[in-house]
Amino acid sequence: MSPVNEPSFRESVELMFNRAVSLMDLSPGLENKIRVCNATYTVRFGVRLRGDIHTFTGYRSVHSEHMEPVKGGIRFSLGVNQDEVEALAALMTFKCALVETPFGGSKGGLCVDPRAYEDHEMELITRRFAYELIKRDMINPAQNVPAPDMGTGEREMAWIADQYKRMNTTDINGAACVTGKPKNAGGIAGRVEATGRGVQYALREFFRHPDDVKTAGLEGSLEGKRVIVQGLGNVGYHAAKFLSEEDGSVITAVIERDGALQDDAGLNVEAVHEWIIKHGGVKGFPGANYHEDGASLLTAECDILIPAALEGVINLTNAEKVTAPLIIEAANGPITAGADEILRKKGCVIIPDMYANAGGVTVSYFEWVKNLSHIRFGRMQRRQEEARHELIVRELERLDQHMGEAWSMTPNFKEKYLRGADELELVRSGLDDTMRTAYQSMQEIWRMREDVLDLRTAAYLVSIGRVAASYQAKGL
Repeated sequence: MSPVNEPSFRESVELMFNRAVSLMDLSPGLENKIRVCNATYTVRFGVRLRGDIHTFTGYRSVHSEHMEPVKGGIRFSLGVNQDEVEALAALMTFKCALVETPFGGSKGGLCVDPRAYEDHEMELITRRFAYELIKRDMINPAQNVPAPDMGTGEREMAWIADQYKRMNTTDINGAACVTGKPKNAGGIAGRVEATGRGVQYALREFFRHPDDVKTAGLEGSLEGKRVIVQGLGNVGYHAAKFLSEEDGSVITAVIERDGALQDDAGLNVEAVHEWIIKHGGVKGFPGANYHEDGASLLTAECDILIPAALEGVINLTNAEKVTAPLIIEAANGPITAGADEILRKKGCVIIPDMYANAGGVTVSYFEWVKNLSHIRFGRMQRRQEEARHELIVRELERLDQHMGEAWSMTPNFKEKYLRGADELELVRSGLDDTMRTAYQSMQEIWRMREDVLDLRTAAYLVSIGRVAASYQAKGL
């Protein structure tokens, strides 16, 4: 239970915003324009289920329209409320500005427990919620483009896109009304893994800067680093999977709703994930230590802590006990403003949520562009790329024949070099470039300004500065 003086999620966002703008030279009017949430629409609708009418409450909040369309996920959870949705919309504004996707910030939520309803019932609920938003242009490819969030995924996005097309039969760009769709419904390769992949790329970029790694009290690369992941949903699972399989990191603990698993030698992420899907939790998983009080492992020893579930899990009650020297916020707002201050004073380096989990909106941007251009990435250039590479390979083969044993091509070089990039490779390349560039923009301010002591403040400074520049360009 959090103490009474713990700031709410919205208050945490506000406090962090205030900390950043105090270091900027913005006019009071412009500062307030960036601070406030433009609009929040609250809808209450009924759906006939099981012989009775069930009433649901949903929200769609638009924080900033300095660029349009506005972008942000829709979450399904009993914990959804207006304050949370508005705070998440604000974070989306700053996140989009930080990674330079041309969107304003928005967020949506529906008070519902998806586990309490059958699939066909969830479809009825989702379609009715979408209908209520679409008819007010709160879902529109040119104005407001949702995506998946907690409790939603490809399935829900496909339903929403189909509902939009039923209501807007002549909109040729209808598929772009929502992102995170299945591939066979206008989605893009790499979207499901995008946020987790972005966490991996963010850590890789952090470890390319030896001074930053040293600040966290660490050294070397990601290989062998002990990692604790809180929440093995879509984001946590993909981040843990890629870090362990591709970077040699060791996942020493996984924290879930029903407890936690710990194994200092490293957990098999794929096996744990399959167990959770089959059994609904981690309890009973063979070959690992089970802890009923899963949250207690947030303070266990590790090199990197990845909170990848709910907001506020690291707060005034446990921040002092957290031992991880490096925390990367894969979830939105997992560290409260009070806890953030405690951790910074302890020397913990925090890679902030607005950067760390921006992989989702980055690849959503690629999907939106794909839907508007009506062509998959790589279709025009892939074979031409291969043909140009073939010319070089033939020349190398000719040299190979003439030089004999003195020189030869590396095995598999021809096969690897000849293959042109497909959509998934292009998406990953674009995401990697985005995460590198965004980190460097934060890191430059963090290292060059003596009054900026952490990456979160640096991220806010970069993003608020870009939003301010957009408003000024409009004449505000």
